[in-house]
Amino acid sequence: MATIRERSGKLIADFRYMGIRCRETTNLEDNAYNRRVLKKRLEQIEAEITLGTFEYEKYFPKSKRIEEFKEKRSQQIAVQTKVPLFKEFTALWFKQKQIEWRTSYQQKVSIVIKNYLIPAFGNQVMSKIKKSDLLNFRASLGKVTHGKDQTSLKASRINQIMTPLRMILNDAAERYEFESPYKNISNLKESKIEVTPFSLGEVQAILTTVRDDFKPYYTVRFFTGMRTSEIDGLRWNNVNLQRREIYIREALVNGELGGTKTYGSDRTINMSERVYQAFMQQKSLNNGKSDFVFCNRDGGPLDYRLINKRVWHPILRYLGLKSRRAYQTRHTAATLWLSAGENPEWIAKQLGHSTTEMLFRVYSRYVPNITRQDGSAFEAMLNKLNQEETVYEQ
Repeated sequence: MATIRERSGKLIADFRYMGIRCRETTNLEDNAYNRRVLKKRLEQIEAEITLGTFEYEKYFPKSKRIEEFKEKRSQQIAVQTKVPLFKEFTALWFKQKQIEWRTSYQQKVSIVIKNYLIPAFGNQVMSKIKKSDLLNFRASLGKVTHGKDQTSLKASRINQIMTPLRMILNDAAERYEFESPYKNISNLKESKIEVTPFSLGEVQAILTTVRDDFKPYYTVRFFTGMRTSEIDGLRWNNVNLQRREIYIREALVNGELGGTKTYGSDRTINMSERVYQAFMQQKSLNNGKSDFVFCNRDGGPLDYRLINKRVWHPILRYLGLKSRRAYQTRHTAATLWLSAGENPEWIAKQLGHSTTEMLFRVYSRYVPNITRQDGSAFEAMLNKLNQEETVYEQ
């Protein structure tokens, strides 16, 4: 039975909830009238506890025990309904899904679960999560800031966070036979991929000016379109100098060598003469001290953060070029190939794209010779046809 106590002139509500003794200090002064008020309130609390409708935060919004009882209520509901808590199901789900994913993707999903999903939904019963909870969560992500500039999360990053959440909820809904709240929630519209490739003149300036020990490295980057993780994880056993081929089978992510970004990223890149000569130069620099083609002084793999800080950004500043990520070397390779008139299907294979769709969607505006929209290319074809007809008539 609930009782009323006093401490320092204030009334204290003393009652039991979920088998735990609770003592909450009120703002009521200790007098007869306030004791009658608190007595009626405690009677109401006990009635709600009996009916199972009591909400701790409703009566004691500043209490430190609110989260404790929220978790206990969720656990009780989970036991009653046999539907697990979000954190319990997610741990099982992730363990079962790991076999389907590359190591790099496992790490990305794990970070999303740990940093975003568990803090937001961990102690909720799967079947009790509502669509409004998901929309509120997504809206809250738009207010998250990161980095030195404290910039907000981009739509693409928010979509990446929401994707595992959708997969988890849909899977749980199927297993425990409830309707998934992730219904009719579309991805946020993402801005176009930022592509700021270098011109051929800028590429030549960089390769002429950069340190000799990094000339082969950036030559290969600019003229193969390899991702940072792919070139940093490239080992000599995946380089065939006789056939002039590079086999992309591995990638270096967070210092660990594993599979490439996607299964479609596994590919064979053909070496141009310039790339071949760069490998020959690197072989003499490497001198057999490492399995990695491009390595540090100790023979270990390169740390791209360190290389960006000490080599990449300083050379751009020295040449007065716009600051941009080293990943733009990949975009540069694509635009140079396209502007040179290489077969788009061949280019897509070199980059590890399954189709040419992304190729034209991302790079079309940088190749005016291919993507003219003024009709001049068609006119040139008709003029050529007219000339052939004139010759034929003569």
